[in-house]
Amino acid sequence: MHEPRVSRISLLSILRRAPVIPVLTLTRLEHALPVCRALVQGGLPVLEVTLRSDCALAAIELLRRQLPEATVGAGTLLRAEDFTAAAAAGAQFGVTPGLSASLVEAAARAPFPLLPGVMTPSELMAARAAGFGACKLFPAQPAGGVAMLRALAGPFPEHLFCPTGGVTPENAPQYLSLPNVPCVGGSWLAPAAAVEAQDFAGIERLAREAAALRPAPTR
Repeated sequence: MHEPRVSRISLLSILRRAPVIPVLTLTRLEHALPVCRALVQGGLPVLEVTLRSDCALAAIELLRRQLPEATVGAGTLLRAEDFTAAAAAGAQFGVTPGLSASLVEAAARAPFPLLPGVMTPSELMAARAAGFGACKLFPAQPAGGVAMLRALAGPFPEHLFCPTGGVTPENAPQYLSLPNVPCVGGSWLAPAAAVEAQDFAGIERLAREAAALRPAPTR
């Protein structure tokens, strides 16, 4: 079996904590704790905070201090320096939309495991050659969605995926029915309107619905 360079046990334990990983773009620091507390209380303890806002790193640091029951990762890592900043903020895992030689080098030095993004079989082969045993299929729906993951399971039967991008409450069960999908990434868990309205009970309700999804047994 292909042996990953990063700690597979650590990464897989993260991916298997819940069927859905909320993908969050937090634009106001004061929203970080109540939003993420609602998600965790709803049964989704793994959180990806994307580095797409000025307060993202501060939010990760805050969540690591104030919400210890959560596993907090940094998403949208695009440059080597993003790994350094994410580690300093206390991120417990990283996520990239794609993979390059410089990101592979940065991941080798990072204190956390990386879930790299791939979209094609060639990109997947490059990720596997770099030692990764699990990847993010991104953007999942444009890449072929469920049909693509079924096709990839043929030549790469032991590889696992967290599809992200175009995943919805309606199609998430289809993804989770696949044995090579332990979880999906979803951006629907914290709608901007609900966050602005401080409807944290509504966010918790969405989290409970997502947490009730059950992935298929994985290899």
